[in-house]
Amino acid sequence: MLAPTAKLTDLAYEKLEEAIVTLKLRPGSAVSELTLSRATGIGRTPIREAIQRLAREHLILILPQRGLLIPEIDVSKQLRLLETRREIERLVCRSAAKRATAAERERFGQLAEAFKVAGQANDDVSFIRADREFNELCLAAARNEFSEGAMRLVHGLSRRFWYFHYKQAADLPEISRLHAAVASAIAQADVVAAGSTCDQLLDNIESFTRSTVMTAI
Repeated sequence: MLAPTAKLTDLAYEKLEEAIVTLKLRPGSAVSELTLSRATGIGRTPIREAIQRLAREHLILILPQRGLLIPEIDVSKQLRLLETRREIERLVCRSAAKRATAAERERFGQLAEAFKVAGQANDDVSFIRADREFNELCLAAARNEFSEGAMRLVHGLSRRFWYFHYKQAADLPEISRLHAAVASAIAQADVVAAGSTCDQLLDNIESFTRSTVMTAI
């Protein structure tokens, strides 16, 4: 059982990560422990621990003697990130399809439906929340601490990049459909389909990322 402080740290992390990903905390903005504590209603110690985790995931920059900064969004960095993400995420999805428990498979099936509903409703926040849970469940079901460590460095940045650009360049129903396909393959213990649908999803994300360069011109 998690200690109260650990639970508060997890809650602080979830609130801050969503605020960064959904741009409530804007790229390039300066923040402080105090303002984040007041905004979330969570004490300074859990906030400080959550900030350290977000800094490891490149979602917050800690500037010595200057405070905290929400980093700008960088297309070239996102493309480098995708090179790494594609190979590791395929492994994670295939491993999850192979090793997930019955309860986890049931939840993957439910998430597939949640993605479909979010896509049909064009509900970006519901999609982002389902995506975060899907990513966490994939990491848990894959049962590989090394791939988990690598993927934790890219998920938040990827979701924030998508949210920042999706209204100009993305197709929410399509990306939701692709996520649902991966979740369904894992739910059905189909290792081959989990890998192939993951590749299709990453193809879409890479195409979307490159298209943001064109829309910015």
